Amino acid sequence: MSKRGYISRYMLIVKKLKAKPYSTYLELQSYIDKQFEYYQMQDETLNIGFSQRTLQRDIREIHDFFGINIEFSKRNKGYFINQTESENKNFQRMMEAFDLFNSLSLTQELSPFIHFEKRRPQGTENFYELIHAIKNRFEIRFDYHKFWEEVGSERSVSPYALKEFKNRWYIVGCNNKDGSLKCYGLDRLNNLEITNKKFETPKDFNIEEYYRYCFGIIAPDKGMPEELILSFNAFQGKYIKTLPLHETQEIVIDNEKELQIKLKLHITFDLIMELLSLGDNVKVLAPHTLVDEIKIAHQKAFLLYT
Repeated sequence: MSKRGYISRYMLIVKKLKAKPYSTYLELQSYIDKQFEYYQMQDETLNIGFSQRTLQRDIREIHDFFGINIEFSKRNKGYFINQTESENKNFQRMMEAFDLFNSLSLTQELSPFIHFEKRRPQGTENFYELIHAIKNRFEIRFDYHKFWEEVGSERSVSPYALKEFKNRWYIVGCNNKDGSLKCYGLDRLNNLEITNKKFETPKDFNIEEYYRYCFGIIAPDKGMPEELILSFNAFQGKYIKTLPLHETQEIVIDNEKELQIKLKLHITFDLIMELLSLGDNVKVLAPHTLVDEIKIAHQKAFLLYT
């Protein structure tokens, strides 16, 4: 069977158990058979063999490859996914990617119906090596060139995690020169080398917690997150409700004139740039320090046209 066939079967098992926990083997078999009938209409080379023995092997490989734990409940007489909240978020992203992959792979004539942005993130060719280094705790070396510097320099880093933000990817890790935790854009990284030198990831480091109150890739070394109050007109508010600015977003007022939300965030350059990009569709109500920063930025922008 092709690699695509295996991966498709893994994802269908996970997708079925997400939609219907405690599914029996027969329910899984029926679901997979029906889905593969559709796939094979588009790709005749795609084959599948599914049995009790295959299912047990798939469960082990799903755990090894994707970190998803599938267990059998004797009480409920079916299989289910045992996962934490953070694992559930990763699962949702993975299923989105799987659905998109199948949509793009099952037909050869999608160009009239799907139009992608021509921009593509740079640096993703290093993904495999970076994930290998993170999982096996190998230090890495690379040349790094900041946008505001004329000449780049070599960095030695203990990599902890990969992070995505606005169609760019970053490696988060400890700078071995000064011991600080830093973030490096993959599009500015060259000549990557995976060394044989091992490191220990700090036991108290958690990528979810590290960025919990951050918008973007900047995480302040000190200071506490602040409460932000933002006001949108009702029309713009519909977009903000369907695609929240941040996971801490709470609705304070929602009527025919205004959507007012509350967030808990560090005030960083990334956040300010996001608010400025919304123009007159947003009004910052609190905190006052942020109100003043946004006012000054808009005043400077206005002077460019006078």
